[in-house]
Amino acid sequence: MSTQKTFMGKVVSSKMMGMVVVEVETWKTHPKYPKRMRRTKKYHAQAEKKYEVGNQVKIVEVKPISKTKTFMVVEK
Repeated sequence: MSTQKTFMGKVVSSKMMGMVVVEVETWKTHPKYPKRMRRTKKYHAQAEKKYEVGNQVKIVEVKPISKTKTFMVVEK
């Protein structure tokens, strides 16, 4: 049984045909000092529909579609 990664993020670019760039924000605690740090990472995702910049979307991991695309948008 394989586990799929799922993330909620914000669309930051939708200029490419059938593809969006989603920025996912996570909070990490510093290992030495008691401080929380915000970390962001951008994922390229396959999109069947057209999404606007700023939309909140949910992405799931799928088998590699291209060199950089390994995620697919499942819901808005």
